[in-house]
Amino acid sequence: MFSRLFGSKKSDESKENAEPPAHDWSWVGTDIHSHFIPGIDDGAQTMEDSIELVRAMQSLGFKSIVTTPHINYDHYPNTSDRILNGLKELHIALKEKGIHIPVRAAAEYFIDDYFLQILEREPLLTITKNQVLVEFSFAFQPVQLFEILFKMQTLKYQPIIAHPERYLFFMDKPDVYEELKDRGCLLQMNALSVTGYYGPQVKHTAEKLIEKGLYDYCGTDMHNIRHAETLKKFTESKHFAKISNYPFKNIQIEIPEGN
Repeated sequence: MFSRLFGSKKSDESKENAEPPAHDWSWVGTDIHSHFIPGIDDGAQTMEDSIELVRAMQSLGFKSIVTTPHINYDHYPNTSDRILNGLKELHIALKEKGIHIPVRAAAEYFIDDYFLQILEREPLLTITKNQVLVEFSFAFQPVQLFEILFKMQTLKYQPIIAHPERYLFFMDKPDVYEELKDRGCLLQMNALSVTGYYGPQVKHTAEKLIEKGLYDYCGTDMHNIRHAETLKKFTESKHFAKISNYPFKNIQIEIPEGN
């Protein structure tokens, strides 16, 4: 199935000077949200899954990857060490397969009491510089959300709010997105949201945030090959050109190969 969607390869090695496909995601540059470390969250479960997903990212045109496993005490109580050790294993596997694309790791932190403990005792894994990807419950706004975000900022971190278009409790309060920006937070759109993957309400909210210019970053939030298929198909739609002109900041993130 993978080869039918993304084309067969004569070699695992990428062609350094190849022309990008006419319709791809190369204009984004670096993807900042994915789940490619095998077996530690709801993303890739095996190293074979991880390799397949990284290959899919290359075929979609992405230039580099910051993969972001969940750190969520109730479901995925990962640690920085576990994530970074998994990244080392992924690097080894990619090298063995002749796959050359820069990959580094950060985390998608779930804001709760456990996150506050992490925040107080150890450095956080950053997307770039001091920027940290955070998420919270889709159904209920965390108690003291803005206080926790401010706490991050007092420790010199800048929050990136993952997929703000997916939080149900924000949809009826559109001013909250501008409030988050006013408070110094960055907003990361899920690429899948504008495809309609999560439903029409999420798609509509994402489109409104695009129109208002409130997004800073784009991320695939890729967990599985089905997500890759959806993103590939979307490049063929008339709506793709609209978002491809949006000035996402991903292109500013540069990751040296081997990281």
